[in-house]
Amino acid sequence: MDLGTNNCRLLIAKQQGKGFRVIDSFSRIVRLGEGVSLTGQLSEEAIERTVEALGICADKMRRAGVTHMRCVATEVCRKADNSDDFLDRVRLNCGLDLDIITTAEEAALAAEGCSPLIDYRHQNALVFDIGGGSTELVWLGLKGPKQSEVLGWMSIPVGVVTLTERHGGMEISDDAYAEMITDVCRYVDEFEAAHGIAGQIREGRVQMLGTSGTVTTLAGVHFGLERYSRRRVDGAWLNTKAMIDICHRLATSDYQTRLNEPCIGRERADLVVSGCAIVEAMHSRWPVKKLRVADRGLREGMLLGMMRRAKRDRQKAAEAASRQNNKKAAREPNAVS
Repeated sequence: MDLGTNNCRLLIAKQQGKGFRVIDSFSRIVRLGEGVSLTGQLSEEAIERTVEALGICADKMRRAGVTHMRCVATEVCRKADNSDDFLDRVRLNCGLDLDIITTAEEAALAAEGCSPLIDYRHQNALVFDIGGGSTELVWLGLKGPKQSEVLGWMSIPVGVVTLTERHGGMEISDDAYAEMITDVCRYVDEFEAAHGIAGQIREGRVQMLGTSGTVTTLAGVHFGLERYSRRRVDGAWLNTKAMIDICHRLATSDYQTRLNEPCIGRERADLVVSGCAIVEAMHSRWPVKKLRVADRGLREGMLLGMMRRAKRDRQKAAEAASRQNNKKAAREPNAVS
């Protein structure tokens, strides 16, 4: 389970071969981070919305007979002054222990969750995850058949909620939109200076992959979906020129127009422009021709990690049992002919 600044997401799965089969899932926009960038506190209204959603998650896990679980919280709980009180309330009301993970682990999990969509014929991959309170960047070196190495990462302290609270989300002027892009470019430039990604892109060595509500929403709008379809979006390739055209259209449209887009709706109509600004900021520095869209990330990364740990535990148990049997055999007297 992944609790972010904006969303609460749950994935219940069963291991199947080297992968997993999804049993159940849940996603709800709870806006836990609403107002935190201004007050430093989780509001009572946001806490109540979130605890209700977490209660649904807990019920689903109980009904599914979950045996292994991991529940994490990200940027908003790292920042809010009253996060400890919130975690105590979740523990009391929902029976769930939320683990506030570091920015480094968040970036690594997002990259791992997207790994099945990486084309390892490239030399590098740039993975980004636009959240409500932060945006994670991960620069990967690709080393052959499904092997990668994290060469660098950055957690940009800017997400769709923080940008919207800073610059507005209902009606946005051209100047406000430009300021959003400038806010993000400052961090993108820092990451670029450290890794020289643009030069690698010009040589065609980089795959860019985006995972977030913003990117999947843009894909849904691009495909003209009347209703969002994960099957249609996850793994899809987007021409970035077409994507930036959509960003411009949404940034210059009024709130009602955005509201009427089936894949945006009321829950995202005030946040999607901030997401577009983050996408534009990255594209201005890293102009890849195509972007791969991932409707996956943290939850899948956690599941893959849990599967590896379970495999190691089984191997250790088998080795311990084998050693015990060998000791037992050594103590027994030899059979007499």
